Amino acid sequence: MNIRVFGKDFDAEVVLESKKKGLSAEEKRTRMMEIFFETKDVFQLKDMEKIAPREKGITAMSVKEVLQSLVDDGMVDSERIGTSNYFWAFPSKALHARKRKLETLSTQFSEGNQKKENLQQSIKKAKIGRQDTEERASLSKELASLQQKKEELKAELEKYKECDPEVIEEIRCVKRSRGRTSVH
Repeated sequence: MNIRVFGKDFDAEVVLESKKKGLSAEEKRTRMMEIFFETKDVFQLKDMEKIAPREKGITAMSVKEVLQSLVDDGMVDSERIGTSNYFWAFPSKALHARKRKLETLSTQFSEGNQKKENLQQSIKKAKIGRQDTEERASLSKELASLQQKKEELKAELEKYKECDPEVIEEIRCVKRSRGRTSVH
C-alpha cells in the first residue's frame, strides 16, 4: 500500500514502521544491502541519499555513515572515478564471501577437533603410571611435610638475620657513610 504525501509516494509499511521506532544500525545496514541486491546497480552517494529514505526508511543523514560501515566491512565495494565515488554490491559477492567464511570456519573447527583429540591422548598417556598407589600417597605426604618444614626454616632464618655479623657490619658502614656526608 502506498501513501501520497506532499506529492510523493511512500510505501506505507516502511513509513509506519519507521515512525514507530528508529532503525538500529544493523537494520539500516540490512536495508541498505537490500537496495543493492534488489537493483543490482551502481550508485553514487547522492543517489543513495535519495533512494534509501524513500524505499527503505533510512534517514538521509545516516546514509553516508551506514554506507561507509558496509564498505569498511567489505560488504559493499567502492571506487573513486574522477571526482565521484561509486558504490555497488552484488548478491554473488555476498554468497562467495559467505562460502569463504564457511570454509575458514570449517577448517578452524576441524583443526580444533584434532587439537582436542591430541590433548585427550596426551592426558591418557600422562595418566599412565600415575595411578594412586600407597607408595605415591606416602611420597606425596612426605613432599608436603618437607615443603612445610622448608617454609618454617626460612621464617626462622629471617628472625636470626638481624644478628648476622655481615648484616651488622653493613649497617655500621651505612651509618658511617651517612655521618661523613651529612652537612653540619
